[in-house]
Amino acid sequence: MFTIVAAACIATMATAAGDSAASRPVVLSTATGNINGTELVPPGAGKHPVILIVPGSGPTDRDGNSPVPVAPGKSLHTDAYRLLASALASRGIASVRYDKRGIAGSVDAMQGHNESDYRFDTGIDDAAAWIRKLRADPRFSKLIVVGHSEGSLIGMVAAARERADGFVSLEGAGRPASVVIREQLAARGVPVEMYGRVLDSLEAGRTVSDPPAALAALFRPSVQPYLISWFRYDPVAELREFRFASLVIQGTHDLQTTVADGKLLGSVPGAKLLLLDGMTHVLKDGPQDPAAQFGSVYTDPAAPLDSAMVAAIVSYVGAAPRPR
Repeated sequence: MFTIVAAACIATMATAAGDSAASRPVVLSTATGNINGTELVPPGAGKHPVILIVPGSGPTDRDGNSPVPVAPGKSLHTDAYRLLASALASRGIASVRYDKRGIAGSVDAMQGHNESDYRFDTGIDDAAAWIRKLRADPRFSKLIVVGHSEGSLIGMVAAARERADGFVSLEGAGRPASVVIREQLAARGVPVEMYGRVLDSLEAGRTVSDPPAALAALFRPSVQPYLISWFRYDPVAELREFRFASLVIQGTHDLQTTVADGKLLGSVPGAKLLLLDGMTHVLKDGPQDPAAQFGSVYTDPAAPLDSAMVAAIVSYVGAAPRPR
């Protein structure tokens, strides 16, 4: 089962599939290599609002796809971010989406570095750099950050730091990652003796030299520094730092984050919570049964996005204040 714990897997994959003729490549230059993305700008004169789409956990590319298996013989293939960018462009909103550092077209940005060098803060720094790049672009008016899944926390921290004009959380966790991982492992029937001491140590900032073999993929020594850096963040506390009203969107059929997560984020002063009945973690409506979800919307790029989600983002972007 694909869960938020896949964020611990930092992997590489083939370059994302080609985009439509209306889009063009965009590059963020960093000290360790380029982070590559796709820009989609609506036709027409004048400035457009622009959205930065911050991708979710694991080796997720700019289109919302990943080599992580989610069903027999099938990997995560939703095209959710590509579909969102297209839907926004048809409504006059520009967007930039990108391959995370070390993933797909951004593999070279990890050149000379090992998995143990990567930190949660690295993703925040990259998102913040994208915000600065877009803010300096004279083609764009206001700048909104949209973070999905793990990208919700990354996006909200970067948006607050760089004073973005708006922030939208899509299926983001409302609790620290260690709390969510504990819950997910317990739900899968993993005995607490297998993970309790490891998580206790990582929460305290200490690595563990002998993680259980059965959980090696999650707690391998090379990924522990990343987990320690991730566990320090409390999403509710971070969202409080954002200066403008934010929008929190949570689907009721999400198997990875819960309605309770959405309500926690929505409790932050200035945040508006929108619960969408039937929407899954991959931003599409789907069945509540996990196996049915993984065999359908998680692996069907043709399945449409939840239309109410798209409409809510468009409305929020329209209402967001322009920078002075």
